[in-house]
Amino acid sequence: MLRKYAALLLILFFCYNASAQPGQITVAAFGANNQLIINASTGLYSVKYGTKTIITDASASYTIGNQKYGTANYTKRVLRQQRLNDKLGSGQLVTLTSVKAGIPVMVQRFFCYREKDYIVTELELQGQQLKSNYMAPLVASKANVNGSNLQTLFVPFDNDTFIRYKSNELSDQANISAEVGVIYDRQSRKGLVLGSLTHDSWKSGVKSAGKDNIITQLEVWGGLNEVAVTRDSMPHGSLEGDHIKSPKVFIGYFKDWRTGLENYAKAAKSLTPSYIKSWAKATPVGWNSWGVLGSKLNYGNATGVVDFFDKQIPAFKNEDGTAYIDLDSYWDNMVKGGFNGDFSKLKDFVSYCKQRNLQPGIYWAPFVDWGFQSKNKERIAEGGNYKFADMWTKTSKGYHDIDGARALDPTHPGTKGRVAYLLGKFKDCGFTMIKIDFLGHAAAESTKFYDPSIHTGMQAYKVGMETVSDALGNTMLIYAAISPSMATAPYTHMRRIACDAFKSIKDTEYTLNSLSYGWWQTYLYDYVDADHLVFEKESVRANRARLISGLILGPVILGDDYSKDAEWQKEIKDWLQKPLIKQLIKSGKAFTPVDDGEAGEASKSFIRKDASGTYLAVFNYKKQGAIVALNTTKLGLQTGRRYQLTELLGGKSESGSGDIKISFTEEGAYIYKVN
Repeated sequence: MLRKYAALLLILFFCYNASAQPGQITVAAFGANNQLIINASTGLYSVKYGTKTIITDASASYTIGNQKYGTANYTKRVLRQQRLNDKLGSGQLVTLTSVKAGIPVMVQRFFCYREKDYIVTELELQGQQLKSNYMAPLVASKANVNGSNLQTLFVPFDNDTFIRYKSNELSDQANISAEVGVIYDRQSRKGLVLGSLTHDSWKSGVKSAGKDNIITQLEVWGGLNEVAVTRDSMPHGSLEGDHIKSPKVFIGYFKDWRTGLENYAKAAKSLTPSYIKSWAKATPVGWNSWGVLGSKLNYGNATGVVDFFDKQIPAFKNEDGTAYIDLDSYWDNMVKGGFNGDFSKLKDFVSYCKQRNLQPGIYWAPFVDWGFQSKNKERIAEGGNYKFADMWTKTSKGYHDIDGARALDPTHPGTKGRVAYLLGKFKDCGFTMIKIDFLGHAAAESTKFYDPSIHTGMQAYKVGMETVSDALGNTMLIYAAISPSMATAPYTHMRRIACDAFKSIKDTEYTLNSLSYGWWQTYLYDYVDADHLVFEKESVRANRARLISGLILGPVILGDDYSKDAEWQKEIKDWLQKPLIKQLIKSGKAFTPVDDGEAGEASKSFIRKDASGTYLAVFNYKKQGAIVALNTTKLGLQTGRRYQLTELLGGKSESGSGDIKISFTEEGAYIYKVN
């Protein structure tokens, strides 16, 4: 092994040694008066914004087998600087190469952009037959946000099991966030945003801890494995090869942590553009059957909903003059003989929709086996001759089971054949939308994938999602339900921002917890969504809040059984057909939280500014009355000017000057256009 590294070490050392001498301090500028400072003698780097050092003496770390190495293990280092021009902009690329006999060459790259107030870094290992499941481009024991009330944000890996975003006070108990993390000051909004920008090989983590508003532990790495977060029951898979790379990592300090997260999302989108064609049509609106009909779905009640849309809410259409009627799970109630049977009734449903200028949608979970507990171990998967048992994802503990389903290996030809078969059936029926669910099963780590070139769950996920996308061939609106937050973006147009939500104020608050800390996903996807909006058996005020929770995310997807008339539908029909609501839906972009939430709750207020005006939504999640006070400066409104708030659903409008106060007598919400 020493000989393998020795030759490479000598070549690299002499190539790079002409560029810089060990001991040299290199300063690379980025953004508005910011600096990356690298000490080639120690291999440590710091990040400075203006006159303040935000991250001090950071290093890199990795494992090979059971051994952990890092910056301190190396004795020789060389620096090289060169011009940079990539998808994120132009500037300077700084490369720090560290060498030592007997261990891999460690290459750290720092991408410093003239027009960006953030840097991007990655770690590469060079050698022969390397294997690693942990690579950390950033490890630091000192960082500072320059605030007095620091919070550290937990971001979930996916939206399964009713998981929530959490914002907690910075403490010596480490917070581990998935893919992206934020440490911010509640008063000033200053914040440090760190996260992985590439998601085709690694599940990434951001760890933070501190004391007395000083960060004492900071780490960003590829190889996250937390069963409650990534769902895996075994270690993260290992990347293999002579050259292996960490994820690209975003490092930015911002005057407003919300701006930082939006910049992070835009950077991720730039580096990993859509695999499918972006949605060029109008913001989707419509209905999904799961909310109330569920397993009772049949042709009669489905066409009854179509009639409701056609006759009773004809003005509830998007800018294309249509709405989507989506059949969720149990659409096979209309298919005789199972998935290999007669799909003619589904074709009838498609025709019924299209004759009324409505678009038909369908549902499927392509990477799960719901019948894995069957005593018939010889079950053959549709679309081929492979047994389901041969397609199951293998783990160190047997198989990957979650949500009552068993994961299928996305790289297995049986899984691929089944995807091609079922999606081909849906295309043949004429569906124009598909909701795909339980996608996280495709990202499970495995002891061995069918494809020997695949070694990690995220590599398998990429294979699976490309298989689905290729089979659909840009023929449908693609909507993701339960799925990884970041890695799904290149393959779908819409994504549900949280787990299942139905009708109560509790469901509204749960959905808006995800909007409060995950609104920035509106820059990853064409649309993020609040799930089906259900209203039956709730108060008018609770229903207002649930509808508004959908309106401020973008698309509006209803969920009740509209094949039956009900008294509560009166308000819904009125609200949905207001011209101002259609105008609001047009942009399809999510609102931004005005502030974070109190005590783990969702934010109480959200705002959006676009070409049609400024919109403000205000919520009260409590049964008792409340007054929500809003500072005009924090809202981004001009101070000292008089304002008028026009309530879009026909509630009480407000006017005045100075700070805004919205009163509630009980649970509920209002949505205003601000003049």
